[in-house]
Amino acid sequence: MKYVFGVDIGGTTVKIGLFDVEGNVLDKWEIPTRTENDGEKILPDVADSIREKMKQMDKDAIAGVGVGAPGPIDAGGVVHRAVNLGWKTFNVKETLEALINLPVRAGNDANVAALGEMWMGGGKGYKDLVVVTLGTGVGGGIIVDGRMISGSTGAAGEIGHIHVDDTETDVCNCGNKGCLEQFASATGITRLANKKLASTDMDSVLRGGEVSAKTVFDAVKARDPLAMEVAEQFGKYLGDALAAVAGVVNPEAFVIGGGVSKAGEVLIDYIRPHYEKSVFHGCREAKFALATLGNDAGIYGAAKLVLDAVADR
Repeated sequence: MKYVFGVDIGGTTVKIGLFDVEGNVLDKWEIPTRTENDGEKILPDVADSIREKMKQMDKDAIAGVGVGAPGPIDAGGVVHRAVNLGWKTFNVKETLEALINLPVRAGNDANVAALGEMWMGGGKGYKDLVVVTLGTGVGGGIIVDGRMISGSTGAAGEIGHIHVDDTETDVCNCGNKGCLEQFASATGITRLANKKLASTDMDSVLRGGEVSAKTVFDAVKARDPLAMEVAEQFGKYLGDALAAVAGVVNPEAFVIGGGVSKAGEVLIDYIRPHYEKSVFHGCREAKFALATLGNDAGIYGAAKLVLDAVADR
């Protein structure tokens, strides 16, 4: 076995990568995600694209295809509804295997991305880690002893939906109120900043301009007092939540990714003090690092899913 495909299915595009077994990406490309008619074309499109690439390859040298997709996917490859794709409950692994006649492994996209960061990214060198993705929402993936934790229905690692605030009256996208995602995502940080701007007369470079997670942390770097208060709120919510996570899985490291992580080490400067204040002493030494694979984390992790399955045979 020399090669493996990694597939990351997003709501707009499907990213596909061809890797060697050492983790080197040999080629990568994208195809549109066709979500109409309950996403019935998505896996056939993936199969067609991979088959086209395989025309130039020795099929016997291909270990298989790994897939990450948004939504709970259990260890058997069954997706339990993926709303963004239009998918209901069905077996992704078996469906794609029938289309492509190669071994397939599948997992939740955030969990799979965590596996990628452990293998070739910001978590390289660690076997027990938690990856937190701060984007439009807050995603997460948990790796224990080098293996991705899926949970009974594939919903493990939903860090963004840890309850952190009893006073919140707005509803999270999941239907609950007071989720971490409402305070630590890019949209959550923007929300915190707008509330702060409305509740105080403090001078700030954020007044009268665009308010976003990026402009908030740019203002933090410029030592803007209001922005720094917002960052302190963000850091407390996330630091306290990660302290709770640490008490359950005791990771060696937390790897922070997603669009917000482009702010850099300043994020960790605001998260770590609250984490260390709240965490159980046996977990206090966990390292914090930034993710390095960016949008490619999913295809790396999907490829690693297959290689781990091959190693277990």
